[in-house]
Amino acid sequence: MAAFHDPLDAGMHPAHSADGGRSAATAGEDFAVVLARFACHLSLDKLPAPAIAAARMNVLDTLACAAAGSSAAAVAETRELAVEWGGAPQASLLIFGDKVPAHHAAWVNGTMAHARDYDDTHDAAVLHAGVSVVPAALAAAELRGGVGGADLLAAVAAGLETICRLGVATRIGIVESGYMYTSLFGHFAATVAAGRVLGLDQAQMVNAIGIAYSQVAGNHQVTRDGALTKRMQPGFAAKSALMSVQLAQRKVRGAQATFEGEDGFLRVYLHDRCDRDALREGLGERYEFTQLSYKPYPCCRLNHSAIDAALALREAHAIRAGQVRRIRVGINRQAHEAVCTPIEVRKTPRSVVHAQFSLPYTVAAAIVDGGVRLGHFEQASLGREDILALAQRIDPYVDKDIEREWGRNVTPALMHVEMNDGTTHSLRVDQPLGHPERPMTAAAMDAKAIDCFRAAARPLHADAAARLRRLVESIETCADVSALARALQPES
Repeated sequence: MAAFHDPLDAGMHPAHSADGGRSAATAGEDFAVVLARFACHLSLDKLPAPAIAAARMNVLDTLACAAAGSSAAAVAETRELAVEWGGAPQASLLIFGDKVPAHHAAWVNGTMAHARDYDDTHDAAVLHAGVSVVPAALAAAELRGGVGGADLLAAVAAGLETICRLGVATRIGIVESGYMYTSLFGHFAATVAAGRVLGLDQAQMVNAIGIAYSQVAGNHQVTRDGALTKRMQPGFAAKSALMSVQLAQRKVRGAQATFEGEDGFLRVYLHDRCDRDALREGLGERYEFTQLSYKPYPCCRLNHSAIDAALALREAHAIRAGQVRRIRVGINRQAHEAVCTPIEVRKTPRSVVHAQFSLPYTVAAAIVDGGVRLGHFEQASLGREDILALAQRIDPYVDKDIEREWGRNVTPALMHVEMNDGTTHSLRVDQPLGHPERPMTAAAMDAKAIDCFRAAARPLHADAAARLRRLVESIETCADVSALARALQPES
């Protein structure tokens, strides 16, 4: 498909090949310019119906996840600090209702949305898309005031497309690079979304993207150490976006060749292991974010195929934990590093983050309890002897076929269960539940939202989840999207 073109831009430019070299086919302007033009010109009437539906779904799921995250560890401290700092009452802290400066609202809300690890994923890109984009867009909307639902959805679509394209074009995995792409790419995606809400022109958007480049961060060490800052990193991205777009409004100049300059993002952060043509191809015509998955389990997506396999085998063969001698799980190397190493930590997680990033713990929980739920990731649950005993008998390994075929993606799982009586059961799951090829049902999505709302830090209306769904389903007709924040306020 042809790339998105501004009618005023008739120039022909050289392209970049996947290894960072230049070829003769594509536009030579920096991707920041291409991205800014796309985002500034995007409106709801240019989006195909599937993309509009996908943007709506992402807003709904992200806000539900934020409700659940409002009671998670480190959120109260983050919110208290934002309130203590005070400042202009520009935007709302979801669930709590405080009004704070917009960049602080984006930070706290982004942290809440990611805290339970229940939020969307792009399984090929291996990242979460909405947790920076939606909080940044909402904070920008409240900052500007009077923003309608059509503009919000267009902004969210632009931001989601930004992070998803960066993710699928990247050829280096998160373990090898050491970065979490949710937050690393989220700085740019959130900036694009917030800038579109504020009505930046193309030059301002390029500057905002360049200003964001001076702030990008997000490391993988947080998951290794079980650090609570893991859940804050998307919030930091949303916060930097609100700062970047407001500085750009005030004519502050940022980097111009943000992505493909001599010291641009693609070289400095990704070591030029990025398919540059994939960033541009079909932009404005084909929407990568329609391929987002939605999570049925509140833990790292790299666990999900194994959880699916465990639940399917449990049901098919009436497996109970006491009958199991050993479980072996074949996965790709990226997942083995992220959710199985060091194995003693993953088999006996001491922190909630380590439990969220543990394949042995989550598979054991699935077999013991017949599901993996929010309650499994409370500190009190980490000492459950029945789950920990089974986790000791779960041995992950790198499967050479899965590694060869799925090395950069969310991993499939090949599960072998050995029973005490000598029988064995095996199952391979390639696409985890929630993937576009295996979507959750509408009823399952509603049940997830209700579960999230029940976990909120403050009691919400009994029908709050249904109210939010109705509001999001008709968001295009909403005159002021601050109604979304009001829908997530506690009962008076």
